[in-house]
Amino acid sequence: MSKADVYGLRVVALLEAFKGAVVVIAGVGLFSLLHHNARQVAERLVRHMHLDPAKHYPQVFIDAITELNDVKLWWLAAAAGAYATVRFAEAWGLWYDRAWAEWLAAVSGGIYIPFELYELGRGVNALRLITFGCNVLVVAVMVHALRQRRVAVVA
Repeated sequence: MSKADVYGLRVVALLEAFKGAVVVIAGVGLFSLLHHNARQVAERLVRHMHLDPAKHYPQVFIDAITELNDVKLWWLAAAAGAYATVRFAEAWGLWYDRAWAEWLAAVSGGIYIPFELYELGRGVNALRLITFGCNVLVVAVMVHALRQRRVAVVA
């Protein structure tokens, strides 16, 4: 495997580890709402971000947080933990050049492409383009790595 191939796998590994870390931070943030007045915390957060709580999207956020109860928070925390564990395992596997991690990254990245195309069809913006482009690049790097691995086995 060339240095460029190893570099590509390492970049994707760091991206996956970053995604796992973001979910852990979000999960801890949600978990910290346990036994607290979630509505008050959400309204404070909306104001801190200089958003108008009376507007539609901030109100949707506040309402969604208000609907959370302790059981839902535990389930969300468990889901966040499971997702982060998969992302960290994938990152470890990619960093150490494991075929299973390449397959996992290719499949998990490829699953999102139809949804991202749908969103781009609804309207193009910078975030959607960047997300789509990064995801296609990750899948391309993984497919290339898997092909290289196959060629090495055949040769």
